[in-house]
Amino acid sequence: MAAELIPSKNKLSPSPPASSSSSPNRNQQQNRTDHSSSPTGQGPHWQGLYPTIRERNSVMFNNEVMADVFFLVGPPGSTQRVPGHKYVLAVGSSVFHAMFYGELAEDQGEIRIPDVEPPSFLAMLKYIYCDEIQLCADTVLATLYAAKKYMVPHLARACVSFLEGSLSARSACVLLSQSCLFEEPELTLRCWEVIDAQAELALRSEGFCDIDARTLESILRRETLNAKELTVFEAALGWAEAECQRRDLDPSAENRRLVLGKAVYLLRLPSMPLDDFANGPAQSGLLTLGETNELFLWFTALNKPELLFCSAPRPGLPAQRCHRFQSCAYRSNQWRYRGRCDSIQFAVDKRVFVAGFGLYGSSCGSAEYGARIELKRQGATVGHNVVKYFSDGSSTTFPVWFEYPVQVEPDAFYTASVVLDGNELSYFGQEGVTEVQSGKVTFQFQCSSDSTNGTGVQGGQIPELVFYA
Repeated sequence: MAAELIPSKNKLSPSPPASSSSSPNRNQQQNRTDHSSSPTGQGPHWQGLYPTIRERNSVMFNNEVMADVFFLVGPPGSTQRVPGHKYVLAVGSSVFHAMFYGELAEDQGEIRIPDVEPPSFLAMLKYIYCDEIQLCADTVLATLYAAKKYMVPHLARACVSFLEGSLSARSACVLLSQSCLFEEPELTLRCWEVIDAQAELALRSEGFCDIDARTLESILRRETLNAKELTVFEAALGWAEAECQRRDLDPSAENRRLVLGKAVYLLRLPSMPLDDFANGPAQSGLLTLGETNELFLWFTALNKPELLFCSAPRPGLPAQRCHRFQSCAYRSNQWRYRGRCDSIQFAVDKRVFVAGFGLYGSSCGSAEYGARIELKRQGATVGHNVVKYFSDGSSTTFPVWFEYPVQVEPDAFYTASVVLDGNELSYFGQEGVTEVQSGKVTFQFQCSSDSTNGTGVQGGQIPELVFYA
């Protein structure tokens, strides 16, 4: 998509196309230079400069020439006067058609539109007049609102596609609330995919505090959030403080509890580790003294009290594993590390979230390993972590995790790398394959130039990718 549409402040249309099937004659040359004789700024016979109706309509975009209606767009105090042409608008929108030519049409010279921002209104007109779509992250939601309001479905679909393509954990919660208002089920589903898989990031994002109460409750009810319950609690507490500010209330513990209302019971406080509860919710002031006592009894007493809080932990998303080797070697063979990098490239046919790798361990008894894991796309690091794991001497794989799951887009190659430090007599994979079907996702593998320790498609390390889909 192009950059944000900047409304033109003058009435000049774009220059005519640079290429033409024939050389302009003398009259055409005069039309191109004698701008003063035409209100379009392109000569009295400017129509002849443009071979298609689309190009000629483009001249009229945001142009007062022949305009028969004007829009006062934007809230009071920051309105912009935008010229329009009823016929062109009616052809592009059934709402404009009813407004100008329907049974209840009114002959208004000016129409006020206080609920649409001027840049978004102009972006919609740009599409209607010029058949061009120009979107940017800052205005795409407002443009979607305008496209929905005036029933311009192709522009609305383009806005949704833009939002889906640019969706991240930091924007998913806000977009979730908007997608419900716009009745866009595919965008809603896409938001949930990101929120579930990258819940820790989504709940800590600044946008989480801007969601409405209904969206907050739907998130707190979610069974598949991949997040610690303490993170969920802290997010709800931050939202409550922001809601107090929106209501002009002092963000005291009592008022935060007031704005949360019954949503507080959607927090699964009994599922927390005791230390998390004691150092977090128990000292937050959000709970009554009776609730705090009952929860401590729940953690410590044999006869547990009945609670209004759900005690079952959130299951989260089930992790899936893509295993790329058909067998592994052990004991009589050796695999040495010496600080060198084992690496492999992969691509997927559907969007997934890579949470970590499954790695081999020692082939001669138990041992502890240190691992520096990394995921890159086009040379840029998109995920990394430094972890330790314990190998029990078996040929099974041991999971190591990124700090947060990494969103991996389809049809692009990513580089998975690990530098291992530990017992050098380890298992390693054999009989690797270039394509693996794992659930509904197809993985393709190829050798990586970053690999300096022998790992490739046929054999080596990084036997598994752990992911959510």
